[in-house]
Amino acid sequence: MSVTNQPIKIYFASDFHLGAPNYEKSLEREKKIVAWLEEVRKDATEIFLVGDIFDFWFEYKKAIPRGFARLQGKIAEITDSGIPIHVFTGNHDMWIFDYLPKELGVKLYREPIIREWNGKKFYIGHGDGLGPGDKGYKFIKKVFASPVSQWLFARLHPNFGIGLADYFSRKSRAATGTTDEKFLGEENEWLYIYSKEYLQKEHIDYFVFGHRHLPLQMPLNEQSTYFNLGEWIHYQTYLVFDGKRCDLAKWV
Repeated sequence: MSVTNQPIKIYFASDFHLGAPNYEKSLEREKKIVAWLEEVRKDATEIFLVGDIFDFWFEYKKAIPRGFARLQGKIAEITDSGIPIHVFTGNHDMWIFDYLPKELGVKLYREPIIREWNGKKFYIGHGDGLGPGDKGYKFIKKVFASPVSQWLFARLHPNFGIGLADYFSRKSRAATGTTDEKFLGEENEWLYIYSKEYLQKEHIDYFVFGHRHLPLQMPLNEQSTYFNLGEWIHYQTYLVFDGKRCDLAKWV
């Protein structure tokens, strides 16, 4: 956990889902994300990309999924300029390994982290697998995260392996439909419930998650707030902390 007491501007965004639903739409969205990064770099102290940057990602030893060159180039340009970019793996891109840290200079996280700026404590994570319920997904996540599963998938030719993953991602999205766009109520918003429970053991000022896809700002008590960053297919929302307060904003 790091603590700073200097003028700062921290930006958070997640769930770009690049690659979905098709090449044309993904490219259009990628250009918006690159434009956003170019704008926020003007005053950013740090940038956090909180999971599911890609709708699917798997690194073979000698190959990565094609595309996304504009985003990768912009990230490398920003980190080369000295602005840290932090990347969290999500449930769609948990198979990011060492390529992004090595080639783009990002800092990679697989679990939530706690950071503190100007006396404000943040709990930051993608959000998948946290909170009550969803035992089926939690089991599948353990399977996909196992070295054995990763080794077996790496034996597939990239044309077949990436194509297969894209197919199942589209099937999953079609089955989910518009569920992610509906507010479920405090009693059913599981990341809100997780945040409430976490506060019983440690004070956090701001919980910042992705994964849920719906931009949310929900007070947990008089001092703490739960934020969900939303996503960039429909909302293009992000969070900014100016050293004193957090605000959800929309890129247009």
